[in-house]
Amino acid sequence: MKIKDLKTFVVGNPPPHRGGPYFVFVKLITDDGIEGIGEAYGVPFNPKVIEQMITDVVEQHVIGADPFQIERLWRIVYSRAYAQHPDFALMGVLSAVETACWDIIGKSLNQPIYNLLGGRVHEKLRSYTYIYPEADDFGSAGTDEIDPIEIGNVFGDAIKAPKRAEKYVAQGFTAVKFDPIMPMSAFDPRQLSLRALNNAELVVKNIREAVGDQCDLLIGTHGQPNAAGAIRLAERLEPYHPLWFEEPVPPENMDEMARVARATKIPVATGERLATKYEFAALFSKQAASIIQPALGRVGGILEAKKIAGMAEAHYVQIAPHLYCGPVEAAANIQISACSPNFLIQESIERFDNFHAEILKKPIQWDSGFIIPPTAPGLGVELDEEVAEAHPYTENTIFPEMEEQCIL
Repeated sequence: MKIKDLKTFVVGNPPPHRGGPYFVFVKLITDDGIEGIGEAYGVPFNPKVIEQMITDVVEQHVIGADPFQIERLWRIVYSRAYAQHPDFALMGVLSAVETACWDIIGKSLNQPIYNLLGGRVHEKLRSYTYIYPEADDFGSAGTDEIDPIEIGNVFGDAIKAPKRAEKYVAQGFTAVKFDPIMPMSAFDPRQLSLRALNNAELVVKNIREAVGDQCDLLIGTHGQPNAAGAIRLAERLEPYHPLWFEEPVPPENMDEMARVARATKIPVATGERLATKYEFAALFSKQAASIIQPALGRVGGILEAKKIAGMAEAHYVQIAPHLYCGPVEAAANIQISACSPNFLIQESIERFDNFHAEILKKPIQWDSGFIIPPTAPGLGVELDEEVAEAHPYTENTIFPEMEEQCIL
């Protein structure tokens, strides 16, 4: 069996853009007609450029290759131009290609991927969602660009987020995530002001009171504080018993993240901005986190994620795969979560309904707070190409400029 062709899809995700404004998928096709799908995540370029990157990598290294030779293919792509470094751009491309190869392998053997990586150890996967705004919480312009917890920070209304959390609990969720210290800035990390600390504590207090002990609270910071600010914030939030404190500082300085981890009772979580086992190995050696959140569309693909999960297990670290993208990476996450003994919880995009369901021939199964791993071969999902092609991404920019903001 050899890979003979590819097709890419740059899909515009319709409003309210849950999971991002676009998804980038790659389909690999073998000489005997088996097709595999993968998804790239978080490559910091225009998606049309990402599409060209994928085509370049596949044409140079993948066409003519045996999709079963995952390790060999991974090393060749990772080492191209003698880079051998966890670069976000190349790792996003490699992750998509590697995932598509695994989809082919599973289909050729008529097995879900988790059965080829040790077998399923979890019959269902506990899931959580970010607290997203109601469709009419904001005006039509920029709805997808405003984090729902900003209501509590910017507009002084710390009530809407708790009400949204209550609705998620009513749907069956037992955990919700939110960021109580917006805004993010290109100039982070920063020391948090007393006003920011007070507001963050109020937001967490209100959400805790709204959901009681039925729901875990996941503090989803994005590396805004420096270590001193993060420790001050953690002290304020400890009485509300969050399940984790995510990226309390930017992941580039693991020593400072370890300092925060030693100073708080809240488990520190990180990993969405790390790639490959090498960066995670440094994290484990410093005991900088007790929960990791690899993004399978960035980290290097399915086998790399399985290796990272095994390394984490040996350090008594749990995994909670990150997800802010499309349903193909979600399907890859589900495969790894299902076969990892140290799985804790899986991020979902609400209940995987709306466009995440529309773009698949059969939606991801979500029931009463849990994802049900598929039994179909490969990833267990099939992209509806007609829907994908009917929603091309046409914008010229991918992110608003991160400008220095007034820190309240």
